[in-house]
Amino acid sequence: MVSPITLDALKVLDAIERKKSFAAAADELFKVPSAISYTVNKLEDDLGVAIFDRSKRKAELTAIGQTLVEQGREILKATDELTHMAKQSANGWELELRICIDSILLFEPIYRLIAEFQQLHPWINIKVTEEVFGGTWDALNADNCDLVIGATGEPYSKGFSIVGLGQTDFVFTVSKNHPLTQAPQPLSNESIKAFPSVVVADSSRNLPARSVGLLDGQSRLTVPSVEKKIEAHLLGLGVGSLPLHRIKTLLASGELVVLTLAESESRLTNVSMAWRKGNEGKALAWFVDKVQEMKGELL
Repeated sequence: MVSPITLDALKVLDAIERKKSFAAAADELFKVPSAISYTVNKLEDDLGVAIFDRSKRKAELTAIGQTLVEQGREILKATDELTHMAKQSANGWELELRICIDSILLFEPIYRLIAEFQQLHPWINIKVTEEVFGGTWDALNADNCDLVIGATGEPYSKGFSIVGLGQTDFVFTVSKNHPLTQAPQPLSNESIKAFPSVVVADSSRNLPARSVGLLDGQSRLTVPSVEKKIEAHLLGLGVGSLPLHRIKTLLASGELVVLTLAESESRLTNVSMAWRKGNEGKALAWFVDKVQEMKGELL
């Protein structure tokens, strides 16, 4: 069954309500007044309801008429958005961009980029997810995201375009009141093993999970993100290494303390951005360029 409520009829009702007269609505829509009246009369006949109360000197919307105007505007807005999205897609702009951010990074700089992008392309949907360790590569490999920001380690596929964002240093850190702050440094493995290691769970679903910094025989406290790992360290729940760029303020305030290890090794970690080769979407290209411009703010 074809609905008698057409987009043209909804535009007519919208114009009449805003302009407060049939004649003014006709001028705005470049129609003659009789065409406006015909559209309204036909809609009333087809629906079997009175959209305007004509008992007064000036026709006024009835309750059902007001409802038609209000809900009709939502339909018109949705139609405009759909039209715009279709045109965007035809011009190479994605309808949605899926961004996966590794837990090692702060989200705030990326959110600022998203805010800038939304001002330029409000019709494009952005989906942001958080992954840990191999979970970023896993999401890209499974086509669950379009762009990975903050990936660490090596990818499991050669089908990605990869751009380096820099390096972050992992430092062994405990809370200011932790017993290890009173132990002789550099710390031996035996002294470290006496306390739980706070471990961030690798979020890989299909690829092999990774874990670093855990000694043989050491108990663990597993948490879902780097942010939660920092919280656990602050509460003295365990020990382990944290990315230096995430804790500089906490080190400066003395809330966290860096300790030296007897069996120390370089913990510099490469951080990358990646996307699938062959993806030529314009939204993806915009973010790739912008992230490279502000990579100094990420690490």
